[in-house]
Amino acid sequence: VLYNVPGRTGVNLKAETTVRLARDCQNIVAIKEASGSLEQVDEIIKNKPRDFDVISGDDALTYPMVACGAVGVISVIGNALPREFSKMLRLEMKGEFEGALKIHHRFTDLFSLLFVDGNPAGVKAMLSEMGFIENVLRLPLVPTRLTTLQRISELIKELL
Repeated sequence: VLYNVPGRTGVNLKAETTVRLARDCQNIVAIKEASGSLEQVDEIIKNKPRDFDVISGDDALTYPMVACGAVGVISVIGNALPREFSKMLRLEMKGEFEGALKIHHRFTDLFSLLFVDGNPAGVKAMLSEMGFIENVLRLPLVPTRLTTLQRISELIKELL
């Protein structure tokens, strides 16, 4: 699986490169695509081999990416709300776009909030607020700021 997460790697794997690798290398079967560009995602999906999958690596863009032809997501928010987020995907893949979009819109504020202080700090704070884990990270990672934690806590109360 190719991993295109420029926010982590500092380099964007262009659509033409992705498609060339997918065609030329049989052992490359998918891409986790988190470039943030729907135009790039669409270009990959239009030109990819049939047996090559595009997987969203960006929770906020998962709904539109699946509408364009992505087959799923490697999710951050799914770690904290797996039932709800996977329901959104199942609905969308069955063509029930209105129901899926309602779930997507419920998560809109959370999508960006979980990354304000970096990943995985946001999702760990959320899991801690939900009572699943302690909010402990190893250096060089640090927990979210108190203001972020308070906003996460407020959103959890609204969502659950």
